[in-house]
Amino acid sequence: MSNKKDATNAPNQPVIYEIRLKGHLSAVWTDWFEDLTITLEDNGETLLTGPVVDQAALHGLLKRVRDLGMPLLSVNPLPD
Repeated sequence: MSNKKDATNAPNQPVIYEIRLKGHLSAVWTDWFEDLTITLEDNGETLLTGPVVDQAALHGLLKRVRDLGMPLLSVNPLPD
């Protein structure tokens, strides 16, 4: 069993995810990603960081990213 934390390790505890997108996300979308911190990086990528309560919420979040039409570069749970 891995020591790496994922959404299945701690029931009822949100997991902090880092979602990286290619391109800069406009400030217009801040409300759409209300619980996430949006960081526009110098390399032209957008980093969404914040708590995700479960796999269903993660899938919903990824649907929003898909609907933006921005390329998804990575999705990673962050360690505690």
